[in-house]
Amino acid sequence: MSKPRPPHRPRAPKSGARLKLSTYAYRDRRRRGEGLRLGCARYPVRGVRKSRYAAEDIMDVWLPTVAPSRELLGWARSHDLEDPKLWAAYLRRYRGEMKRTDARQTIEALARLAQRTPISLGCYCHGEHCHRFELERLIRSAAAGH
Repeated sequence: MSKPRPPHRPRAPKSGARLKLSTYAYRDRRRRGEGLRLGCARYPVRGVRKSRYAAEDIMDVWLPTVAPSRELLGWARSHDLEDPKLWAAYLRRYRGEMKRTDARQTIEALARLAQRTPISLGCYCHGEHCHRFELERLIRSAAAGH
């Protein structure tokens, strides 16, 4: 008699696997292949029904666990983030928040997900000073095992 076969376990992608990860600003037109749009802002969009978020190119799913805290947003609103030192301070504080268990585990899950399927990180911001770019770096770092 032969031994019973162990259950099939899909192989995990190599840590160096290319991530299917991008960013966008709310209401930017969808791009081909961008995948699931994750809204990463602290607050949902006002004046739009949740059922309309995807149709209006806002998001498919709201994911506030990776958004800056209310406190950090308040701090940011009272400072000029165009100042490189203040922007660096904001990023340090944001990275600190992302080390908390819920955010850290969400980032790890997003890193694994982005190895398998396209996802896109969105926020209200239209400029270069937005937490979504740092979030993208954190996800890429998690996928690389750092």
